[in-house]
Amino acid sequence: MAELTNLEDKLGEVIGLAMAAQAATEKVTKLEEAEGQKDILKRMNAEAAETEKRGTALADSIEGKKTAILEKARETKSKGSDMLKTYIDEESDALDGFEFLTMAEAGEVGHWKILQKMAQKAGNSDVIDLTEWAVPIQERHFAEVTATSLKLAAEEDPNETS
Repeated sequence: MAELTNLEDKLGEVIGLAMAAQAATEKVTKLEEAEGQKDILKRMNAEAAETEKRGTALADSIEGKKTAILEKARETKSKGSDMLKTYIDEESDALDGFEFLTMAEAGEVGHWKILQKMAQKAGNSDVIDLTEWAVPIQERHFAEVTATSLKLAAEEDPNETS
């Protein structure tokens, strides 16, 4: 398998995070009390699918590196899936789901900004273009899941036993 540069490795990671985000939004949609948030989750899922598509198309254009980049993506997706399984179980509710998404989206924003900085330093206009499209979406996802987490937390009785 081809050796990846740090930039290509990070590209694989953000593709994998987009893959994992699709699974996470699907799982959170099924949680009790998530009914009112289905529109946000559906849009996030569609945007994650588009992100995966655009990232994969960029990986396709990097001669001799596509397989290695997509292998990194699958590795990252697997790690994200493991975290999801650890954090969300059959007893989880919508607040638990949105707390997980808040952590995941914060990480995703960070990964995209790191990729953006590396692309700027490398002068890689294709990756810069992708990050300029993706970073605002990831920042919006983070803001939305944080706001939803706080809304759901405000609805909780802090003195109730769990």
